[in-house]
Amino acid sequence: MNNLSAAENNNLMINYKKSDDLLGDMQNIIDVSQKTAYQAVNAALVQRNWLLGYRISEEILGGEERAEYGAEVIKRLSKSLTEIYGKGFTKSNLYSFYSFYKCFPQIFHSLSGKSSLLSWTHYRTLLQVEDITAREWYTNEAAEQSWSVRTLQRNISSQYYYRLLKSQQKESVENEMKQLTNSLTDKLEFIKNPVVAEFLGFGNDTAFTESELEKSIITNLQKFLMELGKGYAFVARQQRIQTEKQDYFIDLVFYNYILKCFVLIDLKTEKITHQDVGQMDMYIRMYDELKRSEGDNPTIGIVLCSDTDEDIARYSVLHGNEQLFASKYKLYLPTEEELRAEIETQKAMFYLQQENNKDI
Repeated sequence: MNNLSAAENNNLMINYKKSDDLLGDMQNIIDVSQKTAYQAVNAALVQRNWLLGYRISEEILGGEERAEYGAEVIKRLSKSLTEIYGKGFTKSNLYSFYSFYKCFPQIFHSLSGKSSLLSWTHYRTLLQVEDITAREWYTNEAAEQSWSVRTLQRNISSQYYYRLLKSQQKESVENEMKQLTNSLTDKLEFIKNPVVAEFLGFGNDTAFTESELEKSIITNLQKFLMELGKGYAFVARQQRIQTEKQDYFIDLVFYNYILKCFVLIDLKTEKITHQDVGQMDMYIRMYDELKRSEGDNPTIGIVLCSDTDEDIARYSVLHGNEQLFASKYKLYLPTEEELRAEIETQKAMFYLQQENNKDI
């Protein structure tokens, strides 16, 4: 251990203890290293967003006392920062930074060591709670109990704090919560977080959410639509759409310059449900609000299913646009038969390739 003395201020070095278990020692080094890296990146991200919120607040406070002025500041900053740094600085995100500072003005003076382990996504989730007492309670519990973001979100949505407060059998309520949220714990949650990827300057990698078959179908659907010759321009794959409660990923996004509208495509591996169509309707509403420009027609969505025993597609548009969709849009969209044939072809090619790989 003498060779480690020069790094005596490094927690990883200080906590290292050699044992007779080589594999155990290696695992401990890796686990502690990951935790140290997590803490460092997390602290920097939380501090950055708090400081951005603080600076926005000071600008608005020092400027005109009007909501319009604040909105203009946010709009201008979002445009400039996005041009310089790319993703991560939408108006919605900047408002979140501003709210973060306003809700946690003394965060770096009052947080305990455990509380400092909460991620930015934890804090963004906590901003939903308007009750100050409840928000402080959720903050402390999330830190003390090491809640994942999904656990925190579920507990807020299910009014866990208020139910626990009113219950005469608090232990039963707590045990039920732990049982229901047990599956929501994910050791890799931080690594998968797209906010962290943006902060570190990496692109979003969502391959962990897709099977090889799904990826194969989506890749070839992208090529298939581009080859239709009906005005499709590729926009994005696995495009993230962010709400206050969750991140969603749209499999494929196109813009059709003949129809003058965005076309969203989502692939499901099981039977299409009403919930799937409802989710697509949400995507459409968000896309119309965030991306649609003056002169664009309403966004449309296609929900696909790779289970070919069921209907292959559901076309989705906002209520009130059904006639426009039926009379015009279908002329330039692939038919259900075309989509069914393409997915069947890609599935057959995929399985054939898998069989050939086994023989090698």
